[in-house]
Amino acid sequence: MGGGVMKKSGGGGRRGRRRGASAAMSEINVTPFVDVMLVLMIIFMVAAPMMTVGVPIELPKTAATALPTEQEEPLSITLTADGLVMIMTSEVSEAELIPQLRAIAAERTSDKVYLRADGQLPYERVAQVMGALNAGGFTNIGLVTDSRGPDFGAGN
Repeated sequence: MGGGVMKKSGGGGRRGRRRGASAAMSEINVTPFVDVMLVLMIIFMVAAPMMTVGVPIELPKTAATALPTEQEEPLSITLTADGLVMIMTSEVSEAELIPQLRAIAAERTSDKVYLRADGQLPYERVAQVMGALNAGGFTNIGLVTDSRGPDFGAGN
């Protein structure tokens, strides 16, 4: 139907011109902005729980694999079922735990501390010791667990 005859409009220069290569684009492309915002949202959703907990933990009797071995003997703290606190094999009072750990850690190259807790201890007790370690400046804490625990279907 019609051949597409175009009339020239008289007078104004840009009035009749179609938007082409020389016309400025007046729309904002929000797709890259939305992509960046979604990525940031995912990062914050993953990182937020880690910021509130403060100390990564592993519970006793897990299917977790062992950590790689280190050059020096790891610094370990043991919480026994009857309430004793031990650094390596020496018994220490709760009040002396952090000062003695600081003295020992000053002579070591690794800042890793392994926490061994009896499985019968209340979770609250283990959390209290971990909180004290964290407040004392020991943030690289690993829990020693028995690897013969249930895997809850992860091994299948």
